[in-house]
Amino acid sequence: MKFTISTQSLKKGLEVVNHATASISTTPILENILLKVNYKSIVLTSNNLEMAIEYVINENLTIETEGAFCVPSKLFTNYINLVTDDEVKIELLNDESIKISTGSSKLKIKGIESNEFPLIPSIREEVSLNISGKIIKKAIDKTLFSSAEGNIRPTLAGLYVNIKNNAVIFASTDSFRLSEYKTFLANAAQNDFSQIIPSKTCNQLKSILDDEDEVKIVSGDNQVAFLTGNIKIYSRLLNGKFPDYVGFFPTTYSTKAEINRIDLIGALRKINLVSRENNYSIKMSLSNERGIELETSQTQIGEGDVTLVGVVEGENNVVGINSTYFLEVLSVIETTHVSISFESPLSPILISPIADPEKELKDSFKHIIMPLKI
Repeated sequence: MKFTISTQSLKKGLEVVNHATASISTTPILENILLKVNYKSIVLTSNNLEMAIEYVINENLTIETEGAFCVPSKLFTNYINLVTDDEVKIELLNDESIKISTGSSKLKIKGIESNEFPLIPSIREEVSLNISGKIIKKAIDKTLFSSAEGNIRPTLAGLYVNIKNNAVIFASTDSFRLSEYKTFLANAAQNDFSQIIPSKTCNQLKSILDDEDEVKIVSGDNQVAFLTGNIKIYSRLLNGKFPDYVGFFPTTYSTKAEINRIDLIGALRKINLVSRENNYSIKMSLSNERGIELETSQTQIGEGDVTLVGVVEGENNVVGINSTYFLEVLSVIETTHVSISFESPLSPILISPIADPEKELKDSFKHIIMPLKI
């Protein structure tokens, strides 16, 4: 194996595949990147057994001999990132090391034979979908923060994706809150699709994909692949059934408020300075006469309240909320005003954007938070 490659091309490829390398593993090979060289391209591959990435480089390179070898990801990447020359030459010396040469420096790195690197299982295509990177990233932004952490309820530790009749629905929940983002695509998928993508995979997708990318999603055999340009991202899917959550969203209310989103964010941040002593538990009062009031009880560091102007309809009511949960959902809403509604102080609180009536809606978003006892 011997080739010369543009340093910038190699740096870019390493940046992508390192999203799936294991930083610390009981299986050392997972801390490596596979370099596979054929007569016309170089393929960089990483695999942590939950997620794998292939990055193909077929420009700005000269290949002298083919071959394959595994190199330690951290050491190899750190060194290449320090290279300032336009090109770098890489040569396999034997079955144990490679030599990296530039105009002014040389480095030998020990590695592992390529046959020890875990293979990426092939996917038998059952469902495929073409979608933009922009939509994928937007869906992740608007929903993934509601997913559960840890392995207590594995089916909640990811992003639920459901495709039916050209409607694409993304949802996540940790049982205390629930987010749903819905959009429509022409000829969305050849078949109905209902799967749960792990949160870790979603976070890496958000970092790797660009808004302009056209992404093909392929699913089958409890796996999913995201294909765009010279990048292939593979991931296992979460086993189990996502909760049938549709009925959780309230369709009626006794109290509803419309309020400026930025004003509400500012008020919550003020209250949070002291509410953290109470696990960010605050009281929200909604009144036809006084508008919206936020209040935290006395803590060791203080207490506070903020009054906001808003339009309240229905019954005057008081509800307990987690202010951090509120801030998280408000940060992903883009409209100037939001709607807050609930049936009773013990029922789910529905939060949704108030869209400009003059703009055509191509998607929708809604979110519920379970109230706290006050």
